[in-house]
Amino acid sequence: MATQLQKDCCDELSVHSDAVADCMPTQLSESAVQSLVDSFKALADPTRIRMLHNLTRRELCVCDLAEVLGMTQSAVSHQLRYLRTLRIVKSRRDGNTVYYTCDDAHIVGLLQMGIDHISHVERDEERVYE
Repeated sequence: MATQLQKDCCDELSVHSDAVADCMPTQLSESAVQSLVDSFKALADPTRIRMLHNLTRRELCVCDLAEVLGMTQSAVSHQLRYLRTLRIVKSRRDGNTVYYTCDDAHIVGLLQMGIDHISHVERDEERVYE
């Protein structure tokens, strides 16, 4: 019986030069790859996903986010600092209060696509078990 690794590989080594030639000129730079990795790392954390989901709905201060997420203000502030460093969220001060909101429509789009995807997958899984 073939292993999964064997199923995922070609039966014989045959490099398709035209396919390789098409891909070579459009390879991502190392800095672009690292930026993508950093963005996806930001989205790979459950707390940050919850934060961003709420910040897509409206701007919130640290106190509001802490209450909504059931976290300490210090923990929320730490995560917001990370997201701000990546320019995923931005802040504005109003008197003594600092409000946060999403600062990157692309990240919001990725988040929404992810939500749409899991909804689609869950619907498909429900149909299988019916």
